[in-house]
Amino acid sequence: MPQTTVISFFKYRGFANKWNAFVRMGRPALLNQTIEGLTFWKALGSGSGNGFSIWPDFSVFGLLTVFNSEEAADQFVNSNILKTYTNTAERSSHIYMHNIKAHGQWSQQEPFIATAKYDEQKPMAVITRATIKPKLAYKFWKHVPSVSNSMDGYDGLIFTKGIGEWPILMQATFSLWKQGSQMMAYAYQNPKHAEMVKKTRELGWYSEEMFSRFHPFKIEGDLIDYRI
Repeated sequence: MPQTTVISFFKYRGFANKWNAFVRMGRPALLNQTIEGLTFWKALGSGSGNGFSIWPDFSVFGLLTVFNSEEAADQFVNSNILKTYTNTAERSSHIYMHNIKAHGQWSQQEPFIATAKYDEQKPMAVITRATIKPKLAYKFWKHVPSVSNSMDGYDGLIFTKGIGEWPILMQATFSLWKQGSQMMAYAYQNPKHAEMVKKTRELGWYSEEMFSRFHPFKIEGDLIDYRI
């Protein structure tokens, strides 16, 4: 069976639940656990608004897991380990995906194996991840808000969230689209996005970066109101 990536989002309400989720990010339930089929994982905080964000959102946390099969992914999503995240969450969702293409590295690894062919009519998800060079962080964050705001209400966008392993310097975005063609239209026809890509190439903001595209094939939970 093909490699399966699952990205999960958990929304919490109340100080105690938010605090416990924040502490758990530093000490993830996956730590020092042997989980069948798991090949890569990251515990993720989130930012407010769309895309990269300097301001944290302490109500939403994420978890990225990569498995060598869909069966292993299902076992984990229904495991007691994941219940430590969902039991106190107000809402949560798990997006199952097959990778189309990945370029770059994440923590000096290449975690995603392409097993799906691109189909512009199918839903698409994108993870863009970067480690920002500290000396260029100010310039980077100066340009980010206009790009993030350009996603608001964009045709075909189902869900988007800024995520990251570490505030300010280790950032990522996740976006989910109804069709691949709509994501491609945003990526290549939106002037704000095109300008950001150009500046990234010119200024070399990142010490490490990865751009990954996926075809989601199943969504479980009630945080994201969309079914494939």
